Amino acid sequence: MSKLYDLLIIGGGPAGMAAAVYGSRSRLDTLVLEAKRKTGGQPATYHDMDNYPGVPETTAGELMDNFRTHAEKFGTEFARGEVAEITGEGLAKEVITKKGESYRAKAIVIATGAEPRKLGIKGEEEFKGKGVSYCATCDADLFTDLDIVVVGNGNSAVEESLYLTKFVNKLTMIVIHDEGVMDAEKILQEKAMENEKIEFVWNSVVEEIKGEGLVEKAVVKNIKTGELTDLECHGIFFFVGRIPSTDFLKGKVELNEQGYVKADEDMATSEPGIYAAGDVRVKTVRQVITAAGDGATAAVMAQKYLEEEEYWQANVVEADKPVIAAFWSVTDQKSLDLIGELEKMDLVEKGYRLIKIDTYKNRLISGKYDIEEIPTVLKLADGQVKAKLVKPEISSLSDLINN
Repeated sequence: MSKLYDLLIIGGGPAGMAAAVYGSRSRLDTLVLEAKRKTGGQPATYHDMDNYPGVPETTAGELMDNFRTHAEKFGTEFARGEVAEITGEGLAKEVITKKGESYRAKAIVIATGAEPRKLGIKGEEEFKGKGVSYCATCDADLFTDLDIVVVGNGNSAVEESLYLTKFVNKLTMIVIHDEGVMDAEKILQEKAMENEKIEFVWNSVVEEIKGEGLVEKAVVKNIKTGELTDLECHGIFFFVGRIPSTDFLKGKVELNEQGYVKADEDMATSEPGIYAAGDVRVKTVRQVITAAGDGATAAVMAQKYLEEEEYWQANVVEADKPVIAAFWSVTDQKSLDLIGELEKMDLVEKGYRLIKIDTYKNRLISGKYDIEEIPTVLKLADGQVKAKLVKPEISSLSDLINN
């Protein structure tokens, strides 16, 4: 049987690496499972990185290398594999790769990010790797002193266009909006507008890609007039959004219509013990810093999940006698009174085990058993709830214990 990890992180981008740092530093036995040969996620395909707080001068690659070094410092293990499915539940989850490899874990963080969106334009697939690209860092030097086209106008498109101008002769951005309207941040728009190598074609889309073996021209369509224009070029870069890598999660956790994972502010998914962080989850801002923040939160909450679940498993599910679980708070007088009454009832002599659950510190277990008011008392046997009392009177407690 394979090793049982405390925390298994699927994906080695900024969200996954941050989760690894926080998980390993908290003494969780942590594994990062990455599908690609090199960790780093989406930023590993970029070059410039000038918006990560506290690091004014670095490249994306250098930053992600530092993320990994930091995780390794605390003992994070790394393995390579593309996940096919997640099975199991509770503290016995299993991750199975497409090659049939199995990894077991008590808690999981999904940090698989998103892949470049393809538009399905005629010629797009045919010329992939022959002039069509989705990665500036990967392919920029192939177009040194040549003319290229960039499709897209968001932050990624503009950032990558600015990087590409260090190599190419001329770059033409095809923008679907009216002149002067872009989806990128203002500071990036200003940099693009000021760059002498960048030209813009407004109100337009790429209709088709043509060439003999390699890209030679883009057929550009004006969406207002319908006019088609052949734009000669040697390459076309697409930066038009991304598609979440979540196919292996269908039926396991709740996804939205676009395939992104639904997770709350604690990064918790619909499946207990499985968390989602970074670009893979439903969120508004997708940046390295927000992904890292997600990863840190996911690891912290995974640790809390393990602490609560392992305590509950050992003291309730595996208990050799019935359990009286009192959900309480030290700031609530009725809770204090209840605990006092229970401790007077000689529960051990009557064949019970008494456990006290502070609802503030144990929100996951409290939520799992729908504890909405305190004090609440559960009577459990073999891990199953046999009775539930909300704000009970002393007589009700006696009946609960004696029956």
